[in-house]
Amino acid sequence: MREVFTHHASRFTSNAQNKDVTNPMTPERRSALANKLLALADDELILAHRHSEWAGHGPILEEDIAFANLSLDEMGHATLWFEAYQALTGEAPDKMAFFRDAAAFRNVQMVELPNGDWAFSMLRQYLFDTAEMVQLARLVESSYEPIAAAAAKIRLEELYHLRHTSQWVKRLGLGTGESNGRIQRALDELWPYAQQMFVPLPDESLLIETGIVGNMADLHQQWLQTVRDHLTNASLTIPDKTQPPTTSRTEHTPHLTTLLAEMQMVARLDPQATW
Repeated sequence: MREVFTHHASRFTSNAQNKDVTNPMTPERRSALANKLLALADDELILAHRHSEWAGHGPILEEDIAFANLSLDEMGHATLWFEAYQALTGEAPDKMAFFRDAAAFRNVQMVELPNGDWAFSMLRQYLFDTAEMVQLARLVESSYEPIAAAAAKIRLEELYHLRHTSQWVKRLGLGTGESNGRIQRALDELWPYAQQMFVPLPDESLLIETGIVGNMADLHQQWLQTVRDHLTNASLTIPDKTQPPTTSRTEHTPHLTTLLAEMQMVARLDPQATW
């Protein structure tokens, strides 16, 4: 997995400077942009690793393969955001992925939770995919070209992700009493965590005012409308609890430390190793 982060960061370099003289890339805006790119990358990276744990354990062979491919796509999306981050900051993707401790990661807590059963993992992926599609629709119009380019590529693959996971959510919700019960329990647990995806970063207003990213409050409403309709049509009840466990991406569960110990183990055994 380590090798996946060592590609093509230079293709972002020529576009890493904001050329808009009316909205120059000030140090404050550059810092805000770096924070946003890191949050996007970390969400994808941690979710990809968490779902890679299903390889060989899927409920049926076809889904085992499908979910493994979905995990690889998320890893590729993380790579794109890390490359954009490198072009802006000079920090190598390998270093960011494999040589940071949990406190330095900026992912939401939802993606670091243990997999649970199939309903839990599939619902988490659906909630994430829907949020990502809402955000990507805005990011493809970003005034910062590297974000727009990465978002356009990611969006093509996320269309298939969302189609796949939305069908599974419907199948489980409208299936047997057991499958409905399992995915309802997953929804009850995940719903508050999912709201954290739309909490803006402390300095995100600097990016909104220059058209680099969209307003998270508006995107949240779009997401809520989409997921509420789909989940209700799948005979699921939207939980009343909407307050996320934390609004800060600097706070993590103990599960992230355990995940990173496994994910980073090989790279840290010999940091100087190369292919």
